Amino acid sequence: MIKDSMKYEKIISEKLNELLIKNYDAERGYIKAMKEVDNVNLKNFFSNRAEERSRFARQLRTEILTYGELPEDSGSFKGTMHRNWMSLKTTFSSNNEETILEEAIRGEKASLDEYNDLITDTNFPTRLVNLLREQRNAIESAIKSVKLYEEVLS
Repeated sequence: MIKDSMKYEKIISEKLNELLIKNYDAERGYIKAMKEVDNVNLKNFFSNRAEERSRFARQLRTEILTYGELPEDSGSFKGTMHRNWMSLKTTFSSNNEETILEEAIRGEKASLDEYNDLITDTNFPTRLVNLLREQRNAIESAIKSVKLYEEVLS
């Protein structure tokens, strides 16, 4: 029984570590986006999203530690490539801010899918599902905000 419990905790930690890495990537992406735009409202929006993702990462790190595993401490190669692609794309785009917002929406929708997959995992404890649901709802709200900014800019 103890061996099954340890395996279960390792599986949860692995899934949370994957999500943690994606939050690191999102935080760095928002910081990069913040530096790329001139619009003060967009800078603030991206800054707030970066802070939010940093908070999510801290919460996930705490959860991973409670399962006796070590949290990852950096983002992914894929996330770095996405940020580099964003830079290249905005360099050649006539409307950098709109392009950056489109990329933010795309990234947030991918995050939303990740969270939705984890929330439906029936093996997760209720407390953890509630935390993930809270983070997912914040991402959903951010998507709506990004779409609103995009409409204003276009």
